[in-house]
Amino acid sequence: MIRLHWLPNAISILRIALVLPILWLLKEDKFVTALVLFILAAISDGIDGWLAKRFDWRTRLGALLDPIADKLLIAGVFAFLILGDHIPLWLGIMVIVRDVVIVGGATAYNFLVRPVQGRPTRISKLNTALELLLVVFVLARAAFEWPPKISVTVLGAAVLVTVVVSGIDYVLSWSRRARSSLQQG
Repeated sequence: MIRLHWLPNAISILRIALVLPILWLLKEDKFVTALVLFILAAISDGIDGWLAKRFDWRTRLGALLDPIADKLLIAGVFAFLILGDHIPLWLGIMVIVRDVVIVGGATAYNFLVRPVQGRPTRISKLNTALELLLVVFVLARAAFEWPPKISVTVLGAAVLVTVVVSGIDYVLSWSRRARSSLQQG
């Protein structure tokens, strides 16, 4: 029997490897190819998680690789979309700051309290999905002048709301966990 328990981790590593080519393509204004690679990366995010859950191929490494891959992809692409004037500076900063707060908080929790057991919340999953969809819309608009600008604006507003709500949710829930763990220990 072939053992494929390593596959979700390999997919996360592939997503990390796609970040630099996507960013280079954005820098060169090659939006069609960047869009194709970004969609591949976004789909891989769902596939690695599904495989890990479906076949119980979850590992500590995978629990670290998957969010790292997500954060690198989202932060990098949003930074380049800001630089190319494809999204507003304030929206990109909100997305990136949220991710920095989450990574910083998880790192502090990991070293000061106990190892992080990553469990994204529903609002966080919705936020990630909306961020990925926004990038697809923005890249499609840059490449094909479609979808209409209003749809990108509405989706950007939805991303802003979920960024704020999920960011607050992470800070409050992880603060409670840390207090509880420190009081017990």
